[in-house]
Amino acid sequence: MKKTKYVFVTGGVTSSLGKGIIAASLAKLLQVRGYSVTIQKLDPYINIDPGTLNPYEHGECFVTDDGAETDLDLGHYERFLNIPTSQANNVTTGRIYQAVIDKERRGEFLGKTVQIIPHITDEIKDRIQILGNTGDYDIVITEIGGTVGDIESLPYIESVRQLLWELGHENAISIHLTLIPYLAAAGELKTKPTQHSVKMLMQSGVSPDILVCRSEHKLTESIKHKLALFCNVQQEAIIESLDAETIYDVPNLMLEEKLDEVVLKKMHLPFNKNPELKSWNSFLSKHKNPKNTVEIGLIGKYVELHDAYKSISEAFIHAGAANEVEVNIRWIHSEGLTSKNVPKKLKGLNGVLVAPGFGDRGIEGKIDAIKYARENKIPFLGICLGMQMAVIEFSRNVLGLKDAFSIEMNKDTAHPVINLMEEQKNIVNKGGTMRLGAWDCKLSPNSKIRQIYNQEIISERHRHRYEFNNDYLEQMEKAGMIATGKNPDTNLVEVVEIPNHPWFIGVQYHPEYKSTVLKPHPLFVAFVKATLEHSLN
Repeated sequence: MKKTKYVFVTGGVTSSLGKGIIAASLAKLLQVRGYSVTIQKLDPYINIDPGTLNPYEHGECFVTDDGAETDLDLGHYERFLNIPTSQANNVTTGRIYQAVIDKERRGEFLGKTVQIIPHITDEIKDRIQILGNTGDYDIVITEIGGTVGDIESLPYIESVRQLLWELGHENAISIHLTLIPYLAAAGELKTKPTQHSVKMLMQSGVSPDILVCRSEHKLTESIKHKLALFCNVQQEAIIESLDAETIYDVPNLMLEEKLDEVVLKKMHLPFNKNPELKSWNSFLSKHKNPKNTVEIGLIGKYVELHDAYKSISEAFIHAGAANEVEVNIRWIHSEGLTSKNVPKKLKGLNGVLVAPGFGDRGIEGKIDAIKYARENKIPFLGICLGMQMAVIEFSRNVLGLKDAFSIEMNKDTAHPVINLMEEQKNIVNKGGTMRLGAWDCKLSPNSKIRQIYNQEIISERHRHRYEFNNDYLEQMEKAGMIATGKNPDTNLVEVVEIPNHPWFIGVQYHPEYKSTVLKPHPLFVAFVKATLEHSLN
């Protein structure tokens, strides 16, 4: 079996520096050099997974094919590398402690006192090496969440220290991402925060091999020399990371800085071939030089934090480039929508997307927006809860079932057109118990959705508890809303569309999770194309 190499990415000075984007960009460069690469994220919070976290707290919850509810950084990994992630790609402190406590309860530690070292650190090391031990990857990049110095990150940093020692410096290296702030009053960049961050990391026994320095201004040679001297890092391993116009510029910027070359040199790996970013740069060129512009309203409940809909906004970038269109998203809070102000708030839109979500807050605003899009023939895409709201809107305003609702919002509704899934009825625990991961869907012939995918059976990722109530399917279809996609085993309605509308589709699944730079999702591509046609009419 080939020897897997490990790259650890830590962050210092401040959070939100973009460790995930740096890790994904490095992985992309190593991938185009011919190496098999994957990335994992270690999150220091005690939640078992982000599935129960409010999107305001942590941004969106990303879902993998195998049903893991994960950190949104895994979305970046998939979008950059065009390969799926899994349960093994995201680990939280909660999951680590739960595993260790379960082992203790089973008596696996033979009466020993269970401690952070070695029991917690051994569990972390095992999780880090799960992907490497498969033999599928030449290089595993592990991003450590949080900032060096955080109490909750200490067991992870200690685990990295142990692995660097156990694996040897040819097989494992450490990259530290820091901030070089610019003081306008003094007119200069300051290296002291980075020096202190590296010193703190070294106090934990980890000496970084490479420094990636985020900055608003270029680093001079004298600053690089100073950083190399005080941080004990070779000057060629001081990598400048300037603010970029888009995250998709970062692989090119890291290529210019030779980050991939420095990594390969330190791990004694051959420069297999020159990194070829031709298709990547073709996407970038179309993204930056659009021929047209469309405006799409994203109707959601968490729009103040755009990261709550990260995969959707990125899917629009991919689909926009495929159509050579700039997609401007108008972020619209559903709580602020009423039947009276919807015409004004949605005026000028070329398309309406009603986003996923949970709970009853802002629901009526979503329903009013869908009614407006349906009646005014504006291209519409509903995702998960958005599809369910489309069913409710149609039931109320076309079928005349005035109190039609989902039992999620009103368990006593006379017309539960959206019902709790049968297997969910006896579930008490909230975490990790929804219908999650990839499920098959059979598409009806001659439907719009079948034309879009150009295949009969598709597989898409899910995250929901409630479903279309098939008791209402016959009268719904007679009135003009057709179920054009169903799960072949359970008959669960996955797709609805209105054939006499220019473009009106609701899907129970989450297509945004599978959109990548090199494979824009066909549903988003078709939706953006429909909005372009609407804008040109």
